[in-house]
Amino acid sequence: MANNDSCKGRVALITGASRGIGLAIAQRIAAEGAAVVLVSSRLGKHGQQPGTLEEAVTLIQANGGQAVAEVADLQDAGQRADLVQRAEQHFGALDILVNNAATTKWALPSQCQLKDRQRIFEVNYNAPIDLSQQVLPGMLERGQGWILNITSSSAQQPQVPYRDSPEAAHMIAVYGSSKSALNRYTEGLAHEVAGSNVFVNALMPVAIALTEQAAALVGHIAKNSPDMAENVEVMAEAALELVTGRHVGQITYSRVLLHQVARKVRSVDGSQELGDAFLPANMALISD
Repeated sequence: MANNDSCKGRVALITGASRGIGLAIAQRIAAEGAAVVLVSSRLGKHGQQPGTLEEAVTLIQANGGQAVAEVADLQDAGQRADLVQRAEQHFGALDILVNNAATTKWALPSQCQLKDRQRIFEVNYNAPIDLSQQVLPGMLERGQGWILNITSSSAQQPQVPYRDSPEAAHMIAVYGSSKSALNRYTEGLAHEVAGSNVFVNALMPVAIALTEQAAALVGHIAKNSPDMAENVEVMAEAALELVTGRHVGQITYSRVLLHQVARKVRSVDGSQELGDAFLPANMALISD
């Protein structure tokens, strides 16, 4: 672990933290001294997906961090109803909430069924709202807190002609709709609590975040079109900025934010500087 302490003494809850972006953010926050509560729908394996909640906790602890697991299926309102209360029994009151968990259904917008739409909006939209409402009273009472919602560029209709296939752009429309709703909520909540020292923001990768699962599926894209992918360390560093800084109502891209604040990307354990979060040639189009 690096000798960094920007989160020293703070407690964080990260959903969808068994792998990918959620785990990278948890590692980076833990490296800065936070005690982290990791949330996923189960402790062990989830189908063929790599990484488990148990392994994530062990990984952080092995690097000297404080971490525990809480199991909650966020599509079930009952399971998430007391999640913040349960999380606070481990290390105390939450200073940081990162709503990262998300789900989708690959279906054309004309064909996505009600049961799938309900599940997508429960996990991607209602769960972040419920958890935010659970942590806010304590944050407001203590006069300090950070809420970060992980969102997606799919919240906006991709430019035509598509960089990917038209089918891929259409298949992500319902997922993007849930993220668009989350963005609007993020802005509204951020300005409702502005001036209270509670900071609410949303963050998205510029392109495909190369988690283990994504790299296995689209690794060839990163090789052939580097501007269409980014390492998870970029998202983790940008997330750290947003859960320690004083940004209000930002709906921002990882690399854009890092360049705005002149922040270098570090490894998830904070021990190495990985260099500048490079801007691809088409960043002007992405950040408009």
